[in-house]
Amino acid sequence: MSVLICGSLAYDNIMVFEGRFKEHILPEKIHMLNVSFLVPGLRREFGGCAGNIAYNLKMIGGVPIPMGTVGYDFGPYAEWMDLHSIDRRCITEIDGEFTAQAFITTDQDDNQITAFHPGAMERSTENRVKDAGLIEIGIIAPDSRQGMLDHAEQMQAAGVPFIFDPGQGMPMFDGHDLHSFIERATWVCVNSYESELMQDRTGLSPHEIAKRVAAFVVTRGGEGSDIYVDGELLSIPAAKPAIVTDPTGCGDAYRAGILHGLTHDLPWPVTGRIASLLGAIKVEKAGTQNHRMTREDFTERFEVEFGTSLEW
Repeated sequence: MSVLICGSLAYDNIMVFEGRFKEHILPEKIHMLNVSFLVPGLRREFGGCAGNIAYNLKMIGGVPIPMGTVGYDFGPYAEWMDLHSIDRRCITEIDGEFTAQAFITTDQDDNQITAFHPGAMERSTENRVKDAGLIEIGIIAPDSRQGMLDHAEQMQAAGVPFIFDPGQGMPMFDGHDLHSFIERATWVCVNSYESELMQDRTGLSPHEIAKRVAAFVVTRGGEGSDIYVDGELLSIPAAKPAIVTDPTGCGDAYRAGILHGLTHDLPWPVTGRIASLLGAIKVEKAGTQNHRMTREDFTERFEVEFGTSLEW
């Protein structure tokens, strides 16, 4: 089944400062901050929620169709997607704009200073769900505010069941917006912090949210995840990574696992475990799209991790 993934595609520019920010920022001078950091360590990664979800879904045999707006500098990313046979027909290049980019500097205490330039992402409203053709299922991942609102409305109008995944876009939406998303979505997937914000802004408990959708999924990092479905609460154990290298993109990998389970009509306990394992595999590698695993290897590791065979 083809999966339409509406969301961002971005470059992540990751820099390492071999010192500590606190040694260069004077508290009494914070009102006139002017500092410069030498960052000998730099890498540029392919990222963005739509790109990350598509990469993970493709890795385990899915059919992702990412939809997003990118800039004139998208060439290297496009080549990467072609290398991995990811469909680019719903990616629109905007003349005169940069592809969305994050600039992340980390010091020796793991403190981070991040600047994000949305660039072409701000014009995601120019993409239309109908242009994707026949789609069986979708997801609304973090993107421009209006783009997320429009694409949710368009998916509902087209009769496409979809996951609402607000992610880091959560602060853009008030209670009215979130109620609208919940009423349109088929499933909602958030992390524990986003779940608290959603409850606060909508006045709805997890069980009340779950009554309005087919399932409400809440990830809890190393504590696993909770799936509220059919009036029950399913607790999904966290898969154990062989080594914890970089958690960035773990949530996107998890969502790819949920999409895979939904497109194959798998039971929720199995779907949740597939998602959990995908997240753990991602954590083992730096960057959001540098992990590799064949379908066969994934099946074998699933059996070792959870003590049961995986039929898919």
